[in-house]
Amino acid sequence: MTQIIIVIGAGSIGQAIARRVSAGKHVLLADVRKENADAAAKVLSEAGFEVSTAVVDVSSRESVHALAETAQSLGTVTGIIHAAGVSPSQASPATILKVDLYGTALVLEEFGSIIAQGGAGIVIASQSGHRLPALTPEEDKALATTPTDELLALPMLQPDQVKDSLHAYQLSKRGNSLRVMAEAVRWGKRGARVNTISPGIIITPLAKDELSGPRGAGYRRMIELSAVGRAGTPDEVGAVGALLMGPDGAFITGSDFLMDGGVTASYRFGELAPNG
Repeated sequence: MTQIIIVIGAGSIGQAIARRVSAGKHVLLADVRKENADAAAKVLSEAGFEVSTAVVDVSSRESVHALAETAQSLGTVTGIIHAAGVSPSQASPATILKVDLYGTALVLEEFGSIIAQGGAGIVIASQSGHRLPALTPEEDKALATTPTDELLALPMLQPDQVKDSLHAYQLSKRGNSLRVMAEAVRWGKRGARVNTISPGIIITPLAKDELSGPRGAGYRRMIELSAVGRAGTPDEVGAVGALLMGPDGAFITGSDFLMDGGVTASYRFGELAPNG
């Protein structure tokens, strides 16, 4: 039976992980925009991968369920790479929560029900989730375990509590890592694993837009004052993704890997600290 690797979000990071783990397998590349999926599929197919495409809106249960059915019709689902999302400069708080938080919970639920034994999933979270102050144990548990369709009704996620896009993004990304930890228990019953990667500033077309945009000075300062002193590349995220999805990562599940070049370290204990 053909092994299927699903990539949701046709950007540079999803592609980089797919290139490391999809040789000899069939890649189902899904994006909210068909033209994005087609462009990424062309690059991957010209590099020797077997690829098909689909359109998916991760904020719609019907759409995510349809993608899961399409994947099953192609073969055995052994890998999920969830790299779709919107950034603080792209959307309102409500949209960010719906796409990045609820959408990820949907993907984990739907694909956690069909992932094959020995399979593995990756969710791309963000360093932003690590810069949110600690939540209460009750809030952590709510983000991790509230039934998907009740998630956006949580009191902590209402407009009077989440008033700006950055806060919505940080909450969503913290929620992603918590949700993955909880889902790892369920996935484990199927003999599968799932983890998050929380990248820092990775040079992609979106990051280049941000670096030349109104928040560019802040981004450049973040890079300059990080421990490594540079931005990352999609291929570096791909290397961690390959570890987590491959046999060398067989003992790793329910974990979150912060890879931000030491930006968070500098925020806590270095020159990026509020009083630094």
